[in-house]
Amino acid sequence: MNEPSALRIAHLGTYLNDHLAGSVGALELVEHLAKNNSGTPLEEFFTHLHVEISADQDVLRDLMHTLEMEESAVRKAGAWVAEKLSRVKLGASEEKMGGSAFLQSLEGLTLGITGKQLLWRTLAAAAERFPQLKGPDYAKLEQRAVVQLDLVEEKRLVASRQAFQEAPE
Repeated sequence: MNEPSALRIAHLGTYLNDHLAGSVGALELVEHLAKNNSGTPLEEFFTHLHVEISADQDVLRDLMHTLEMEESAVRKAGAWVAEKLSRVKLGASEEKMGGSAFLQSLEGLTLGITGKQLLWRTLAAAAERFPQLKGPDYAKLEQRAVVQLDLVEEKRLVASRQAFQEAPE
């Protein structure tokens, strides 16, 4: 088997850094959602989700460390800023987030978790050519993402019903 070229390794580094940045934004969003739902069952849900996303982020960081890839501070900062700007766009910067802002936040989270699921699947496939990628249990990580997606989807559907219901007259 041929060793991966320096160019392919650089592309892998970009790919992993993009996903790491996405996890930074996701953690910011989930933290904000937990805070905005303080004292409710949603706070516990988002707090638990934060723990799981953090664990996934640790796996990604460990993998990058093993591959001797540097984390892109610029990408992580960009994700952090993008998450803050999305709050402004949704009108949910500090006040209680509800209605369509909450729905759109859950949809953004769904997109991020779907990306993470695909990340683990991609890395499992790439490990066939990049022996350095072997180690993490990608199937287990992908399954955790699927469970996260299902749980967020339950919340998203409830939020969609609430966001677009007619107000009582």
